[in-house]
Amino acid sequence: MSVINLDHLFNPKSVAVTGATNDPADPGGLVMKNLMGGGFSGPVMPVSAKAEAISGVLTYKNVNDLPKTPDLAVIADPLDDVPDVLRSLRDRGTRAAVLVGSGFSRMAPGEREEFRKTVRSVATPPDMRILGPKSLGFMVPSLNLNATLSHSRATPGKLAFISQSDSLFATVVDWARDKGVGFSHLVALGARLDVTFADIIDYLGTDPMTRSIMVYVEAIHDAREFMSAARAASRNKPVLVLRPGKALDALPSCSLDQGPCVPGLTGEIYDVAFRRAGMLRVETIDELFDAARTVSTPRHAKGRRLAVLTNGASAGVMAADRLLAGGGEMAEFSEETRKALEALPGGRNAAVNPVGIPFNADGETYSEALKALVKDKGVDAVLVMHVPWAAQPEAETAAAVAKALKRVKKLVLTAWLGSGDASDAARAEFASAGIPTYESLTQAVRAFLHLADYRLSQNLLMEAPDSLPTDFFPDTTTARNVVEKALNENRSELSETEAKDVLAAYGIPVVETRFAVSAKEAVIAADELGYPVAVKVRSPQISQPFHVGGVLLDLETPERVWEGAATLLARVNRERPDAYIEGFIVQKMGRRPGAHELFVAAETDPVFGPVLKTGHGGMAREVIQDSALALPPLSMTLAREAVRRTRISHLLSGTPTQPPADIDDICLTLIQISQLLIDVPQISNLDINPLYADNEGVLALGADISVAPYDKDGQSRLAIRPYPRELEECVQTRDGRKVTLRPIRPEDESTHREFLARLSDEDLRMRFFGVVRRDFDHKDLARFTQIDYDREMAFIATAPDESGNPETLGVMRTNTRPDNSEAEFAIVVRSDQKGTGLGSLLFHKGIEYTRMRGTEELTGQTLAENKAMQGLAKKFGFKISPDPDDRDVVDMTLDLSEDQ
Repeated sequence: MSVINLDHLFNPKSVAVTGATNDPADPGGLVMKNLMGGGFSGPVMPVSAKAEAISGVLTYKNVNDLPKTPDLAVIADPLDDVPDVLRSLRDRGTRAAVLVGSGFSRMAPGEREEFRKTVRSVATPPDMRILGPKSLGFMVPSLNLNATLSHSRATPGKLAFISQSDSLFATVVDWARDKGVGFSHLVALGARLDVTFADIIDYLGTDPMTRSIMVYVEAIHDAREFMSAARAASRNKPVLVLRPGKALDALPSCSLDQGPCVPGLTGEIYDVAFRRAGMLRVETIDELFDAARTVSTPRHAKGRRLAVLTNGASAGVMAADRLLAGGGEMAEFSEETRKALEALPGGRNAAVNPVGIPFNADGETYSEALKALVKDKGVDAVLVMHVPWAAQPEAETAAAVAKALKRVKKLVLTAWLGSGDASDAARAEFASAGIPTYESLTQAVRAFLHLADYRLSQNLLMEAPDSLPTDFFPDTTTARNVVEKALNENRSELSETEAKDVLAAYGIPVVETRFAVSAKEAVIAADELGYPVAVKVRSPQISQPFHVGGVLLDLETPERVWEGAATLLARVNRERPDAYIEGFIVQKMGRRPGAHELFVAAETDPVFGPVLKTGHGGMAREVIQDSALALPPLSMTLAREAVRRTRISHLLSGTPTQPPADIDDICLTLIQISQLLIDVPQISNLDINPLYADNEGVLALGADISVAPYDKDGQSRLAIRPYPRELEECVQTRDGRKVTLRPIRPEDESTHREFLARLSDEDLRMRFFGVVRRDFDHKDLARFTQIDYDREMAFIATAPDESGNPETLGVMRTNTRPDNSEAEFAIVVRSDQKGTGLGSLLFHKGIEYTRMRGTEELTGQTLAENKAMQGLAKKFGFKISPDPDDRDVVDMTLDLSEDQ
């Protein structure tokens, strides 16, 4: 993943077109027509051995004849010629190319892979970036750059669109022109030989000309890179994604984009991944653009409770219906709000939601109703709808509503229904006032739901779970030994007893279990466990003994156990004569009357790695089909969100005859399984069914665990990197104080606020290169404390204060480029900690971390007057040099590649 040389791709000063022709149906002819017709200000240089001029421009016989080295090359040559053309361009110093030539789709899988290898070996990305093959190209409308095969071009704007589909790319361009929507960038990815979703999202995430990023996704092959880039971009601007559902999931990914064939992906996994990345998923092109406009509004809904205010009763009912169908809630009003609404003209029925006011209500009536609704704490947002009536002054009413909302901070949306000039004028009034406005109630309600979903995804984005939750202390050694024993015996399945030993090692309550090789041993085991017991046959050929009658429950005496064992042997031998019976599993009956039956499962997805699933368990699990997925690592918030998405969660909340289940214990179980998959990556599949859950906690009755060899770090297979606890370190300052150096965590927000408050004005000026305000809000602190450990790091120095509460003493930050070529650092120590050596300890920690991860260069800047910082940098071997663009700033650079 890298943004290196993407500027040559998306902001070139000159363009060459190889394989250019005068044939309007040929890729070389189409791209020349678009480049010349778009008005690109730089030179466009066609390369052709056949034509003297193309689109009015003289051609060059080959790349070596070009008068200057092009920043960008659009290659329309046949694919067989592409490697030689790329070699010539690379030798000239060209840094970016787009492969638009046809033929890639017709290649056999082996030929495609050979082509990929050849092109990579020639271009050596990121030295030379490759977009495609099988790409329609890209547009940068603000540069009048249309390097595509599209039949139309886009207008400049603030939206960016990345498409995995050429056909959808062309459709969106046409759709946007009809709607008057403009773009900063449009990119057709093609087969992603080099440039990926992650690369472009990274580039656009920091592009000042891009306000929102829209993505069309079919399949992802680089989950960690995609999630890291999407999470980084989503912190800066809205990222919206359109992905087809079940029909797409039924197809192998290689049939769609000619990439590697990756089976096993499902839409639900993508849903979870998009939410964790802070993205908003939509269903249609219309929704994509509506949502992009909606989520860019500065006011967001704090929840899903909507109040509807309208002069048309039927319109209000329809809006309520759409809201409830989409998972929203109708807000319930306080007594104060009801009284205020009832006092309105014709307000006898106005105290219910939807709020109905007279059909001929004027602007003052709307305004008074709005004043009451926006004050109500039980209302997250208000939708104001107006149904046109004869002789009704729509524009004046709209102006009054806009005026009433001028200083309102709560989200208010408007839907001025109708298609006449008056309705258009009303909507224009709201648009000019920055108030979200829509033509239909369906659009307006959908916009509200988008905002609510977007807020949820942003909240999940801020979750950075610990790699080892502090709520429990697993016996990792025991779990690993059990798994290693099975692998050493060339087994891919743990026995039920072994599986429960693994679960117990991670703090999950399990039913007591014994293994017996005979009926006599089964009786002894039952006596030890205590009656009643359950007895099951154990056979490597039988995964579910229940299906062949191999289970007996509630055996209350030794005689029943003895007879039951014989019965089971006879029955299973009759049903499965091929099965080898190893013995019997004897379990104490798990008596939990009224407990809910859940399941917790884990499997390894080929792209996203370990995936957890939970929901309604028991024998009816496959019939009920109630489940929710989650991507590890998990926190209590993330686990709770997964449980909330199951239908059984409504029962877990309690009923008139049943107390609520212990949701925290259920969530902790999910976290424990998540951690088990990280610590013991040889576990490929896991299934606990049933998992009893009630007000007393959870109890696992059965478990199946599959294992497979795996010799890498368990964290490496996760789509999201967890909190790196292994980087924690205890040190001692010069004054003898014991301090912990560790990565920052989201829960450090309050102590970090206090840390910033205790920095002197001078220290703040030195750190932020100028005077800064001290009232850091939650959004600021979230950026400081909720980081992506895959590309950022912030080591804090923390120690208990005199009262024993933790306090932050200093912080060392590094921000690493996606390709790991360079990391930028910043360091600040609390003003009262100067002279304790804490700065050196933090500096050393940051340097060793970047060196450990293979970063090539560590850089930073400081004010020229900050001699203390420069002296500290020199102490660690940094080179100090004046910044060529700012005489008040100096650059500090440490070459880490010399040590590697």
